[in-house]
Amino acid sequence: MTLRWMVAGAGALALAMSTLPVGLVSSHAHPHGSAAPAGSAAAARGGAVVAACDAGAKPANYDFVLQDHNGQDVDFESLRGKVVLLNFWATWCGPCKIEVPWFVEFAEQYAHEGLVVLGLSVDDTVDKIRAFADQYDVNYPMLVGLGREDFQEAYGPIWGVPMTFFIDREGTVCRTHAGIATRGEFEKDIEDLL
Repeated sequence: MTLRWMVAGAGALALAMSTLPVGLVSSHAHPHGSAAPAGSAAAARGGAVVAACDAGAKPANYDFVLQDHNGQDVDFESLRGKVVLLNFWATWCGPCKIEVPWFVEFAEQYAHEGLVVLGLSVDDTVDKIRAFADQYDVNYPMLVGLGREDFQEAYGPIWGVPMTFFIDREGTVCRTHAGIATRGEFEKDIEDLL
């Protein structure tokens, strides 16, 4: 077997993994018995356990300013101290169309507790992103990722979409979901990190 076909096979496998049914490819860590900080949202909800970060968690790179679909700058430095749900997606991605309405609800439900939801379209034009955001009543910034491989590499590599990262208040890329996850998995991540 030639190297070319081995690389093609690995690419096909990565693509197939990104489209597996719900929850099969999540790299979500299991909770460990750490107490929630006093006064935290998790403690207020009666949750005494906060899950640890995924194995291989790394510091988030805040050295970016990206534009959203409305031409507004989003300075990542301003996100320090917040919990960030960062979703890499595309308008043509079927599983993304399932997740986006959940993210719209999360953006509204958890904003007062410090959650920021951001979507980064990996390869769509501003016009396509704007039409998608209008169709799905998106209430959070949809960042333009076309031509921003530097950003994708800083958080990736991104092998397929959807791919979702959770950044905790300390600035660690704490949780990752490669492919679609369940609404419950996302809610657990949010509540654990808030």
